[in-house]
Amino acid sequence: MNYRHAFHAGNHADCLKHALLLLLLDALKRKDAPFAVLDTHAGRGIYDLSADEAARTGEAAHGALRLQGIAAGPLAPFVAALAAQGFPARYPGSPALIHAALRPQDRLACCELHPEDCAALRAHFARDRQVAVHLRDAYEAIRALTPFPERRGLVLLDPPFEAEDEFGRLADAVAELQRRFRAGIVAAWYPVKHRAPVRDFHDALRAAGVRDVIAAEMWLREPTDPRRLNGSGLLVVNAPFGFEDAARQVLPALLAALETEAGAGVAVNRVAAE
Repeated sequence: MNYRHAFHAGNHADCLKHALLLLLLDALKRKDAPFAVLDTHAGRGIYDLSADEAARTGEAAHGALRLQGIAAGPLAPFVAALAAQGFPARYPGSPALIHAALRPQDRLACCELHPEDCAALRAHFARDRQVAVHLRDAYEAIRALTPFPERRGLVLLDPPFEAEDEFGRLADAVAELQRRFRAGIVAAWYPVKHRAPVRDFHDALRAAGVRDVIAAEMWLREPTDPRRLNGSGLLVVNAPFGFEDAARQVLPALLAALETEAGAGVAVNRVAAE
């Protein structure tokens, strides 16, 4: 409950997560049939980059703000999606980006446990019939809100990783989602501080029998210091056709636009076979 994303909006982790999220949404729109999205840790929806919280950390200056002016190449659709939501003055969180990608037949459900952020998100989507905003725990919501009646869609898990057992809870949630909603795409963000917790996370998924898992990661420096957010990853279960190839184009372009140190890199690897 202490985590507030307003301090971190537009940082390098947001760039990775949201650029890849748009690839998944584009893939869902290839078919005319409706889909739904569940955003389990939705936040406020939109963030003022001139506000005190963002200015205090300056993380956007080292992240999304370095992408201004990109109009061609793999990052162009992502930068255009940001600009459509008021960037660079504002940074859109995942609910705003998802909502902008919806067609009339699609819908979005958002969960946010922080009362002030949930109220702000409800105000942002006031009277929008395509969006439902819930003040509820993300992991409880998975059991309550899946599988979707549409029988296709995406669950985005983006926990703050303040709890020591967050990797374990996330692995359990991904495994439960694959059991409950086999046709659904599951995308789970995770930090890369050092390698051991990430290896354990991937091992736990394989041990739980989760199939068809891809991990797309980017790190700005060698991930050896557990006190720093050296990078992050998006784990995708049931990735749509073409996602791997597209991620292998987007992540190097993103890394090239950001400030990096020795040992920086990207990787798109299969964690578990189909």
